[in-house]
Amino acid sequence: MFEFAWPWLFLLIPLPLFVRYFLPKAQQHASAIRIPNLHGLSDGHRDARARPFMWVLLWLCWLMIVATVARPQWLGEPLPVRNEGREIMLAVDLSGSMEIADMTLNGRNVDRLQMVKAVLGDFIQRRTGDRLGLILFADTAFLQTPITYDRKTVQQMLDESVLGLVGERTAIGDAIALAVKRFKGKEETNRVLVLLTDGQNTAGNLTPEQALELAKAYDVRIYPIAVGAEEVVVDSVFGQRKVNPSRDLDVPLMQNLAEETGGEYFRARSTAELERIYQLLDELEPVRGAEQQLRPRQALFFWPLSGALVLLTLLSVMHYRPWRSQHG
Repeated sequence: MFEFAWPWLFLLIPLPLFVRYFLPKAQQHASAIRIPNLHGLSDGHRDARARPFMWVLLWLCWLMIVATVARPQWLGEPLPVRNEGREIMLAVDLSGSMEIADMTLNGRNVDRLQMVKAVLGDFIQRRTGDRLGLILFADTAFLQTPITYDRKTVQQMLDESVLGLVGERTAIGDAIALAVKRFKGKEETNRVLVLLTDGQNTAGNLTPEQALELAKAYDVRIYPIAVGAEEVVVDSVFGQRKVNPSRDLDVPLMQNLAEETGGEYFRARSTAELERIYQLLDELEPVRGAEQQLRPRQALFFWPLSGALVLLTLLSVMHYRPWRSQHG
């Protein structure tokens, strides 16, 4: 079916008449240089037989310009769109401890945030058909990307995140509460929160226990992922020794969040250990949302625009062509 997206713009058709007859005419000043223009249509030095035809072309050109801006388009038949998938909120820790370079990626040592970006990048690409959102948290939590099908934007926002953006501490409770708030009111959804952190709750307005009660009340399933190596070798005045860079990690809290909400706790010491969460989330039953219909749209503005350009070219040629010899 053919239609104009903005048909009300055809009200602009009488605009040239309004400008010609109702606006005050500019005063004419003598000039040493004469510049050719379309006002020559009414001058006596033009052939009288050409003037009516040129005015018709001018009006046709104006009509085509108006038709172009009114956005002509062709609407196809409505097509049913499959609307089912999972809704997953990703919450990423940006606290100061995420800068510890105790992770290995492609044979080189990287900090925890770089490892998380690499792992989540692959995770985001694999979530075809799912809706994703992104929460970043440290001293507090804020929504970086609302739940959307636009995985490219989620990936971009994650890649642009930097340490220290929202502080140095860890507000796990606030991150969970914000995710619950974003899921609230969504009836047909899996309500999955993937929480990536390397520490314990040290900031925020809500404790993890309070946030857990909210998650249980709104049926939000939490999958905590604890990031960080358990053992690294460091140099000291007494020689090399082994230390645990994840000694501040609150494992009991992570395990309790998963058990109480029906999720599962993961320990991410390397990228290989995260393959299991891919498989588990793939096994979640996709939720069918409200049925939607899509009507294919084909823009047709280039047809009247091309016609207007052709007419303008023809008018230019007619205007400057010497219809009758000026020198005899």
